[in-house]
Amino acid sequence: MPYIIETFDKPGHQAVRQQHRPEHLAFLAENAALLLACGAKLQDDGQDGGGGLYIVDLDTREEAEAFIQGDPFHKVGLFERVTITRWRKAYLDGKLML
Repeated sequence: MPYIIETFDKPGHQAVRQQHRPEHLAFLAENAALLLACGAKLQDDGQDGGGGLYIVDLDTREEAEAFIQGDPFHKVGLFERVTITRWRKAYLDGKLML
């Protein structure tokens, strides 16, 4: 059962995000097989929204927690808050999954 992981950056930590972005992107590339989707949250004007959203193909909450704890952004203390929610695929890539 996939999980949605939503992250919320600490206020005023944009420089931390930018400094550690290369390591974060490498982490995502290393874990691409687990990612159904992921990306940064943006403001309506396209500017960084200070957080991200991951949909990961993992079986347990513990695996989802371990995944996000392995993210370099988490390791450097970028996140103010992280939520993990179990997710049921209804549609994926335009296809009914139920």
